[in-house]
Amino acid sequence: MSTTTTVPKVSAFRWVPPFAQGLVRDLRVRWALEEAGQPYEQRLLTRDDQKSEEYRRLQPFGQVPSLEADGVAIFESGAIVLHIAQSSEALMPLDPADRARTQTWMFAALNTVEPMISMLNFMVMMPGGAPEGAKPVRDAVLAAIGTRLDVLAKELGTRDYLVADRFTAADLLMVSVLRALRNTDLVKSRPALAAYQARIEERPAFQKALAAQMRVFEENAPQT
Repeated sequence: MSTTTTVPKVSAFRWVPPFAQGLVRDLRVRWALEEAGQPYEQRLLTRDDQKSEEYRRLQPFGQVPSLEADGVAIFESGAIVLHIAQSSEALMPLDPADRARTQTWMFAALNTVEPMISMLNFMVMMPGGAPEGAKPVRDAVLAAIGTRLDVLAKELGTRDYLVADRFTAADLLMVSVLRALRNTDLVKSRPALAAYQARIEERPAFQKALAAQMRVFEENAPQT
């Protein structure tokens, strides 16, 4: 059970362009809190808020998410999810070996699988597209992503979850990372991973967290 006694406050963007909606990383924190059964408040930010000294004291890079709760202020989505998971059996098993395995896969999602995906998306989102000479780099990035996804699929095998035959924070972070490939066929072309992602996204806590993020964007969309 969680030991949190005050309502956590999660920072999030007031609005982002459609290509980023549903992918901003406060979604991971919202999802973790929903799985843990913890209510939370939102701290909605504009670009000016991101640059403010007040927010930079909380998040030095001006990014989201950050979390404030019980006198604790932390940033980076992985650190926040781990913080929540450490006090929630819904996200972290009690068995020491399973806890260690869960944390291992959490870091694998963020340190091994995500970086190349982030690089690919950075290249795709460059104004005017990637430079002409960047195709070999893009091809190498795609190959690296494919290799990591193949390893992930092999490790998952026929199991529904990464650790202990149950949902954990490892699945939460891994599927959060895989979702960033939604405009490619890299997951879709691997049936085991596609089924895994779909299964995790069906969870009520994920659906509730996603709806909460999207509702903010809808309510604050620029007037045309």
